[in-house]
This record gives sequence, C-alpha cells and structure tokens, in this order.
Amino acid sequence: MNEFKFQIINNINLFEADLSRPIDLSLPLQNGNSNPTAWYCGPVVIRAVENEYFIGDVARGGSVNFRDIFFNPHGHGTHTECLGHISKEFYSIYECLQRFFFLAKLISIEPQHIVGGDRCISLEQVKNLAGDLTGVEALIFRTLPNDISKKTRNYSNTNPPYFEAAVGEWLRTMGIKHWLTDLPSVDREEDGGVLAAHHAFWNYPQQPVIDATITELIFVPDLVADGLYLLNLQIASFHNDASPSKPVLYPLMVKTQIL
Repeated sequence: MNEFKFQIINNINLFEADLSRPIDLSLPLQNGNSNPTAWYCGPVVIRAVENEYFIGDVARGGSVNFRDIFFNPHGHGTHTECLGHISKEFYSIYECLQRFFFLAKLISIEPQHIVGGDRCISLEQVKNLAGDLTGVEALIFRTLPNDISKKTRNYSNTNPPYFEAAVGEWLRTMGIKHWLTDLPSVDREEDGGVLAAHHAFWNYPQQPVIDATITELIFVPDLVADGLYLLNLQIASFHNDASPSKPVLYPLMVKTQIL
C-alpha cells in the first residue's frame, strides 16, 4: 500500500493518507450531450480528423485514432479557474496553481430559499457547517439533494443555487485558497456581470489573490463522508484562465498526536 504522510497544524496531528484509495470528483467529458453543461454551450464534439489524405479512425481504416476535441472549460464539466476569469489583466491557471496537494474539508449543504425564489447558500450556513478549519486550504461543497442527474444536467437558463458574496470574502479571510463546488458557478447565473462572490474571494481589484482557485461542476458521491481529506488538484496544462481539472480526494487517518 502506498502511503503519503504529512504534518499539519490541526490539533497538532500527524495524518496519513492512503494513495491506493482515490476518490475522483471530476466528471469526464464525452462526445455529445451526456455532459454537465452551462452558459448556453452546445454539446461537446469529439471527432476523428478526416481529409483527403488521412482518416483518424482505426475502425474506418485509419492507422491510428486521431481526434479533435471541441469544448468550453467553463461550460462543460469539471474545471478549475483562476483570477484571470474576472480580471482585465491576463492570468493563467497554469501559472497561478503551483502546488497540487492540500488539506481539504468536505461539507454537505442544502441551499436556502431566499426572497425572489432563488436558492442561495448563506454565510451563516457555511460558518455553522465548516467548523474547525485549522490548517485547511481547500473547502469542498456538496450541495443537497445530491442526485446523479448532476452528472449530465444542462444548467443553462435554470437559475441554479449560488453562494452569497460574503461567503467568498469569509473563505479568503479564513485562509481557504481552493473553493470547490458541484454548482456551475459560485455566483448567480444572471447577475448583470457583477460576479460578486468571485470578486470577494479573489479580492479583485483591491489586492488580488493570485494563488487561489475556484473549481466548479465536481460530483461528490453520497458514499463519501463529510470530513477531512488530502486533495490532489490536477489540471491540464493550458495558458488560459481555466482548465479542465481532476480533483482527487484521499482518505486521512490520524497517525499520531505530536505533543
């Protein structure tokens, strides 16, 4: 069994993670409409390159499979974004995310109904459920109900739940650098371009937090219990504000208390 041991300032515990038990939170992309979709994006297209000299499909007589992939990182599937998503300046997720392992906490939360019919996650809810965040750098939100339709849902024009802007500010002040959610955005679908929670979390434009990320459209299976985990946040190497990503959790055990 492979093990990864690391020490954190959390009740002065030494935790041990089992790397043989990964929990993949990403939703893989496939050709067609069977993907989570948002922001009025069309279907993902994965097709063989074909011209008068070459067919990139072995089943059709080609020598290799050689496919083009057309997708939008924000609108299709699990993705991680950086400050560049809302800034006038160019920031690349490839450059902003330089570490990939973090102590993470998973919490399950049911958005509240607020004035106007919107379902919103309030700061009060988050504070009540987050508990002790000592040493935690990544906070993962599983929204309830957690049905499997999230894996293929088209969120466009549905006004999905979102977070109060105050949540973004509070997470930043608590030292959370990585905010993960199964929603298509931490902000309201139509808000006039304000993106208040994004701006609060990245503290833009006042004092931008360059090494913080937001990951959206994850899926956390019901069998995964709330609590502490080791998070490996993997991205594809794009010079873009966002990239398809693969957040993976590993169970933690308290190995010993350091006195």
